Order: sequence, then C-alpha cells, then structure tokens
Amino acid sequence: MNIRVIYQDITKIGRIADAIVNAANETLSGGGGVDGAIHRAAGPLLLEECRTLNGCKPGEAKATKAYSLDNKYIIHTVGPRYYSDPNPSLTLYNCYINCLKLADELGLESIAFPSISTGAFGYPIKEAVKICCQALHDYKPKTLKNIYLCIYPDINNLRVFEEAFKI
Repeated sequence: MNIRVIYQDITKIGRIADAIVNAANETLSGGGGVDGAIHRAAGPLLLEECRTLNGCKPGEAKATKAYSLDNKYIIHTVGPRYYSDPNPSLTLYNCYINCLKLADELGLESIAFPSISTGAFGYPIKEAVKICCQALHDYKPKTLKNIYLCIYPDINNLRVFEEAFKI
C-alpha cells in the first residue's frame, strides 16, 4: 500500500482518489472546515443523501455518492472531540480503520484523508498524526493500493505529517 502526504485541498484532489474522507459532524449535515468545504463542492444532493443515513457516531464511517466532485464516493467519519471524548485516541484510530474497511468493502483502490479532528475538534496535531500513522500501518488492505493524506491549508501540519511518514 502506497501512502503519500500531499499539500492539497481535498475537494480538488480529483480522480486520483476513488473516495475522499469527510471529517464530519455527527449529523452529517455539513458545517465548517473540511466538512463545509466538501458539502459546498459536492452540492445540495449530498445533504439530501446524508439525511437518509441517520447520522454517524464518533469513530464510525458511512459512504455517500460524491455528486459534483470527481471522486466516486465520500466516506464520512466523525472524529473525537479531544477534550470531551472519553478515549479520543481509540476513537481517532477507529475513524481511520473504519474508513479503510469501508473503502475495501466498496472495492476501491484509492482514498484521500484530511487530518481528522485536528481543527475545530481540538486534537493536538502531533498526537493525531501518530495515531493516523499507526492505523494506516496496522491495516491490511484487500483492494486499496493508494492512500493520500491531504494536508491543507496549514503548511506546518504538512511538515508534521511528512516527518511521521518519513517523506
């Protein structure tokens, strides 16, 4: 499995990733940050489909069509709120693992992740990157060949990811 860290807006990654991961809120209704950007780029049909999914619990993953985006799917996951989740490291680990499992179930070859929970949910970047790294190395893919870590817009976060993945 090939893992690449890139400085790229996840909504503009295009067809190189079969699916992009949305760092969503529990209602899957859009919001700020990555979640809002993905909803805006995908268009209003995304929200319609999300309303049929009955939300998403922290650590889980659910898939929708990508609509106006060039990807096949959007995989939504809800990361931990660092200061209120009883076990934020396990929840974050599960976010990555469950997204990878779902991508394999869908038969996908590539997936792109944002930095989950490091924005409004307050997860310290260095801790979050260690968990991301551990989950990606623990997972044994069936169909997945390429994983992209789209770090944007904070260039300092990019350096933390590059160091962790020895890019």
